[in-house]
Amino acid sequence: MKRIAIQGALGSYHDIAAHKYFEDEEIELICCATFEDVFRTISKDSQVIGMIAIENTIAGSLLHNNELLRQSGVQIVGEHKLRISHSFVCLPEEDWDDLTEVNSHPIALMQCRDFLAQHPRLKVVETEDTALSAETIRKHHLKGHAAICSKYAAELYGMKVLQEGIETNKHNFTRFLVVADPWQVDELNRHRSHEPNKASLVFTLPHREGSLSQVLSILSFYRINLTKIQSLPIIGREWEYQFYVDVVFDQVLRYKQSIAAITPLTKELKILGEYEEGKSTI
Repeated sequence: MKRIAIQGALGSYHDIAAHKYFEDEEIELICCATFEDVFRTISKDSQVIGMIAIENTIAGSLLHNNELLRQSGVQIVGEHKLRISHSFVCLPEEDWDDLTEVNSHPIALMQCRDFLAQHPRLKVVETEDTALSAETIRKHHLKGHAAICSKYAAELYGMKVLQEGIETNKHNFTRFLVVADPWQVDELNRHRSHEPNKASLVFTLPHREGSLSQVLSILSFYRINLTKIQSLPIIGREWEYQFYVDVVFDQVLRYKQSIAAITPLTKELKILGEYEEGKSTI
């Protein structure tokens, strides 16, 4: 049985993503309050695998998770892209007219802004997790409270679904990374049928004109497809940045050659993981 550390409660989107990625495998979830707790759990037990959200098509990148990933020393071994669909739920005996407050994670609330604008009388309260909001309302029988969460969470905690698909943009996907202690990488990859075709890198560059364009030109020369680039300032080093880059390739050898070619141009180049590009699921 695989033990998977996630941020959030049972019924959260991390829970759904973990079960989708490890479909047909027996898993045990370790629910953590924060992403820091996920990485701490892995550091205490190298057998634990982590599932962390890294970016959303609407809210953008979770920048702090990039830093946690770099500092932790874990490796990315896979990814999963999950379609996020929110439901508006309440206690089984209540209905629209009984509700005065809605609870959910701030990103979920942001993604349902148009729906909330249609119900201005509802007080909007931010919480640490979508599924935990539903669980808390049910556990403490909080009358007048609604939650925004997955339909799965509503079913799990016995909540009534008043409306499904309340997110403003229906093209709402979150990309989750599967991360593990480096000692576990070979074992996990043995059960995967395909070679890696994606990699995540982080590096710094000398504060010199054209340094980034040189790196990008080399990746282009080797026909390496750049799918993401994110810069973050280096604390304590004014006007210097770390670049987090995702690349996709169809030949491992050509990818390895491109890494060898850019290494002399970069500083502190680190490969965060080489893995199979994830598929999108609903």
